[in-house]
Amino acid sequence: MKHTTLGDLDVSRIGLGTMGMSFGYTGAGSDDAESVRTIHRALELGVTFLDTAEIYGPYANEELVGRALEGRRDEVVLATKFGMISHADGGPGHLDSSPANIRTAVEGSLRRLGTEHIDRYYQHRVDPGTPIEDTAGALAELVQQGKIRHIGLSEAGPETIRRAHAVHPVTAVQSEYSLWTRDVEERVLPVLRELGIGFVPYSPLGHGFLTGQIRSPEQFDDSDWRKTNPRFTGENFQRNLRLADEVQDIATEVGATPA
Repeated sequence: MKHTTLGDLDVSRIGLGTMGMSFGYTGAGSDDAESVRTIHRALELGVTFLDTAEIYGPYANEELVGRALEGRRDEVVLATKFGMISHADGGPGHLDSSPANIRTAVEGSLRRLGTEHIDRYYQHRVDPGTPIEDTAGALAELVQQGKIRHIGLSEAGPETIRRAHAVHPVTAVQSEYSLWTRDVEERVLPVLRELGIGFVPYSPLGHGFLTGQIRSPEQFDDSDWRKTNPRFTGENFQRNLRLADEVQDIATEVGATPA
């Protein structure tokens, strides 16, 4: 397994995002024992970077990761996210990156993950109701207190990244990036290179599509967000299927799986 650094954190270049084990996809939450085995197998293969969030479940995924890492916490760089649950008013699905909400959120994540510190704490989505400077300031306080080691942003634009980084170093930005999702190349990646901020691509397999295992929208149950997502419906699905088949052809040529 090759490694790289995000800030001063040494991480495996391939990380494991655990969202789909508890949330968002068909079958999520149906076999926690298999999910724990998957996490353990990833560790055996050299993965040292795990990613979760309080909204996944909500809460269930952090609890799952916490159970899987019992007695093995020191083997991984552990990342989670806040900001898509308002703990004061609104609950899940309400953006809230106010300092008070962050202080509540981090305590819950630490408890569920069974850890004394979070290696990287991401703002899950930019909160238009809270200046990013206030959010970054609250996160800087958590770094000083030892509750988190590094701060990150998810799906943030160039100006938000610059403003947050001016308050406290941002060591990673996480956004969707894959063979079929290239949005960050034009404006975000140049800023990250300029500022020396790492990039963590999520859904590198196109939410499962690039694996070649998804052949029909009928494979999704009603709990699966892909069932109504434009990429996975109608003519878009058929066009994307042809792209996935191209990936399959290349994989066959080199004797690999599409993933």
